[in-house]
Amino acid sequence: MKQNSEVNPELIVVGAGPGDPELITVKAYKALQRADVILYDNLANRELLEIAKENCEKIYVGKKPYGDYTPQEAIHELIKEKALTKGCVVRLKGGDPFIFGRGFEEILFAREHDITASFIPGISSMQAIGFEDIPLTHRMVSEGIWVVTGTKKDGSLSDDLRLAMQSNATVVVYMGMKKAADIAATYQEAGKGEMPAAVIQHASLPHRKSVAGKVKDLPQLIHDNGLTHPALIIIGKVVAVGRAIE
Repeated sequence: MKQNSEVNPELIVVGAGPGDPELITVKAYKALQRADVILYDNLANRELLEIAKENCEKIYVGKKPYGDYTPQEAIHELIKEKALTKGCVVRLKGGDPFIFGRGFEEILFAREHDITASFIPGISSMQAIGFEDIPLTHRMVSEGIWVVTGTKKDGSLSDDLRLAMQSNATVVVYMGMKKAADIAATYQEAGKGEMPAAVIQHASLPHRKSVAGKVKDLPQLIHDNGLTHPALIIIGKVVAVGRAIE
């Protein structure tokens, strides 16, 4: 593909935050203002697109959990095509693109094709659990945070979960809703079924939903409260700091 000699090809991978459009950074706001093209995903709030200039091209390249998705290879080709022909491409990704996103893959791809690439972090959805009065850490309660994926590429439960259970840390599980039964069973097998747990859907948004209980009851809690994707599972004593767990 021939580069337009009048443009400076650039990719900026931008974190859109957990959903509330007011939670993006000033740096992200300025990047959106000067974008020639925005490639946005399923979790990026559409209100953020209104920040862009009038002639900015906006292309949806979303990946819905367990549903329709745009192949990563197609996104790479769009990055190359639009950067070389239009100039500044903003890749707008929900949360923080470097936390279970593929933001760094896109940066490496851009650089392989001589496209200047940079990163603007976003607030991750795990930080938004604070809106439900759940701190990630709390003195004398949690000594750290384990952040794990609920489902590996092969569909199995992450081995890191079993390691995390042995610590006194808060465990945050991304993409774990389909593995809720396995997570609950794993904790019960280890004699930790009574550990407080919460599930939060659409963290930071007005229509967010959440439920708290015991990890052994995760599947029932999810079913009874009609929770679905996208949601986070939080396991640890921090869940009970601000509420009684029955």
